[in-house]
Amino acid sequence: MPQPKHRKIAVIGYRSVGKSSLTIQFVEGQFVDSYDPTIENTFNKLVTVNSQDFNLQLVDTAGQDEYSIFHQSHSMDIHGYVLVYSVTSMKSFEVVQSLHEKLLDMVGKIQVPTVLVGNKKDLHMERVIKQEEGKKLADSWGAAFMESSAKENETAVEVFKRIILEIEKADGNAPAVEKKCAVM
Repeated sequence: MPQPKHRKIAVIGYRSVGKSSLTIQFVEGQFVDSYDPTIENTFNKLVTVNSQDFNLQLVDTAGQDEYSIFHQSHSMDIHGYVLVYSVTSMKSFEVVQSLHEKLLDMVGKIQVPTVLVGNKKDLHMERVIKQEEGKKLADSWGAAFMESSAKENETAVEVFKRIILEIEKADGNAPAVEKKCAVM
């Protein structure tokens, strides 16, 4: 049996966009409605993607704003990033763009394994950011994009599986399904 691969993932975004809700929904399978603003929390979960076990360490960061100093700890030993905004908040969408720039400055790379998540998609009436806008932003970063609702447990698991795939792709371990082969 191969050893699980250790992967450290940071969940980053503006305050109250649902970073903790998304993380807890993934780790514990429950939606926490009332939640104290996060200081910073770390969760561990074993997950299997493409028959490979991954020991995930999720760093649920405190809410950031565009003036936050990007902590060194958020770039040390981190394999991938889940950047979260709320589809109901233009401010959170602007902040996530500023955080992404700071992130690239910090790690000194043009691209890092990233999944951009538009959370709270269940709040249809309050939506201010269209899905296309999120997709366009993620494309400009070369990142994966998903919308989710931590409340309705939509895609919480997929978000974290997707970031693992992005990390593996960046490491040159693309899953077998992606390698296409033609026999002439």
